[in-house]
Amino acid sequence: MLIVSNYHYIRENFATPYPSIFGLTPLQFRTQLEQLSHFGEFISQDDLLNFRDKPLDKNYFLINFDDGLREQYELAKPILEAMGIPYIFFINTSNFSEKKVSLVHKIHLLRSQVAPGKLLKKLKANTLTDMEKKAALHHYNYDTKENAILKYFLNFKLGLEEQKGFIEPLFSEVFNEDEVVQDLYFSEAMLQDLHKKNVLGSHSHLHLPLSRIETSEVKEELINTQNFFLEKFGQKAQALSYPYGSKDSCEGIGDLLQEAGFQLGFTMERAANQSLEEDSLLLARYDCNDLPGGKNDLFNNQNPFEKAALRKWHTDENSGTHKR
Repeated sequence: MLIVSNYHYIRENFATPYPSIFGLTPLQFRTQLEQLSHFGEFISQDDLLNFRDKPLDKNYFLINFDDGLREQYELAKPILEAMGIPYIFFINTSNFSEKKVSLVHKIHLLRSQVAPGKLLKKLKANTLTDMEKKAALHHYNYDTKENAILKYFLNFKLGLEEQKGFIEPLFSEVFNEDEVVQDLYFSEAMLQDLHKKNVLGSHSHLHLPLSRIETSEVKEELINTQNFFLEKFGQKAQALSYPYGSKDSCEGIGDLLQEAGFQLGFTMERAANQSLEEDSLLLARYDCNDLPGGKNDLFNNQNPFEKAALRKWHTDENSGTHKR
């Protein structure tokens, strides 16, 4: 069985005027890895590819990170390597080819500096129904009510262009984008080092919800991100982490991933993977906070391999993916 633990932010201090993200400190990260090591072995991207044609022979953890953040390299990577634990870093290639901050990170950063009530007022988000507010609190269960409603409105009520139109002018008032790009993401030297270790994967090009955009846009996203890998490293990425990871952001595009050369695809379905043989393009992942050592441990520090639900998205009629 395979359980994937997904991480984003690793920082010594998460203090901001308005807390907007939920990451781990290096100490919390190391402690969680130590806890997980009692329940299973850690596996690499290369090792995992070998199980696409045969059963998983043990209980494995895969550690991976989305967004290609400098703090992951500087704070998490040394801990992983000191403990002998393999990993994958998934990058949004536009951050490096175009030197732009992803919209999702503009939202995170802006929310850290501007009160959620002020943003809600500007958005006129009082149009949410009671049912939508309930859905917001369920979906963003780590957040305050105001932040949950704000995130729900931005991500589920606004289209991409509407999001950009609202966020980008406000972001420019508070931040210098060139400075943020330099401070937030991997450097060129970091990218090259990670490529040599074969631990890079794609998180798409622009961090768009792939299954919620037009087919032509999906193809463009996949071509652009693979072209970056080809031009920068001489080979395509083998694994893709779906931006946002929700079911409606992942399903129905497996054939396009195959055409683009991807062999592994990672969603945010909170479940374990019994096998890769049926479908290696809709693999389930847990947020690190869901696992032992996390803020919202679903397993009460017990062995997650004994209690985890098994993934189901790949069996749905419109999953649109195949074994390879």
